[in-house]
Amino acid sequence: MGVFDHISDFWTTTGGRRKFRPKELETVEIKVRIDCEGCERKVKRAVESMEGVTQVDVDPKQNKLTVIGYVHPEKVLRRVRWRTGKPAELWPYVPYDTVSHPYVAGVYDKKAPPGYVRNVDFLPQRTTALARAGSTEERMTNAFSDENPNSCSVM
Repeated sequence: MGVFDHISDFWTTTGGRRKFRPKELETVEIKVRIDCEGCERKVKRAVESMEGVTQVDVDPKQNKLTVIGYVHPEKVLRRVRWRTGKPAELWPYVPYDTVSHPYVAGVYDKKAPPGYVRNVDFLPQRTTALARAGSTEERMTNAFSDENPNSCSVM
């Protein structure tokens, strides 16, 4: 390693801006309204040309865009909003099984795809406290289990 190699680390040829690229492969899921095949193509083309994108999947039935690559979620979201002119947000739903009380107000969403409910982590503290069960609730819920016939003498 010569002197010039050591000194060249202090200067860049990109005009002072360094391109930041995350080291890990990320999966970004975005909720965007897709009405027709034209909208589907428009959303897909908006994201395909981004640097670091390796795969783009569009699910028009769920209004869901999935981007896999070395990208930042905020940049992908901004790009979809800017290129398509459509309102978009990060995917707010999680599978039904991951939430302890899926029918609590604020968690259950009629617009959610089948088998999904709202993510409790994105909700305000007031709703989050209701959506999480305490130890007493857990004991009472498990006492009347259909899977365990010996748990209740009434059954």
